[in-house]
Amino acid sequence: MSETPTTSPTVAPVFPPGRYGHRRAARRRRPWVAALLVVVLLGVMVAVSFRLYRQYGDPNYDAQVITYTQITESQVMIDFRVTVPEGGTAICVLRARAKTGVEVGREEVRVAAAPGERHLTTRHLLATTARPIIGEVLRCRPGD
Repeated sequence: MSETPTTSPTVAPVFPPGRYGHRRAARRRRPWVAALLVVVLLGVMVAVSFRLYRQYGDPNYDAQVITYTQITESQVMIDFRVTVPEGGTAICVLRARAKTGVEVGREEVRVAAAPGERHLTTRHLLATTARPIIGEVLRCRPGD
């Protein structure tokens, strides 16, 4: 009885010269290209992070909703507390949403702290296009 091998060595096929087009030579790897792409990607990520922090993450301009009351078909009263640098001003974006989650009112409100004051409580009547269910402070940014 003869035995047949279960595995055979893998060998690259040999093609006759002049047939099947031109074969490309193996290319050299360029590790510096990959390293350059990593450095560029990190630079872009740092730039985007810095931009988002400046837009949304400044801890000197923090706002908290205390309450929202006087809800009618066309308005909501929003009471909120803002933390600003001492004696500074802020522009806060207020929003009201309906029961379905649709935004029914939005307004920018300027708040100013008295000299020596960092925390101020503000009340604003926000006009809406439909009956709101919630009043929110989206964000506050430095005043101009």
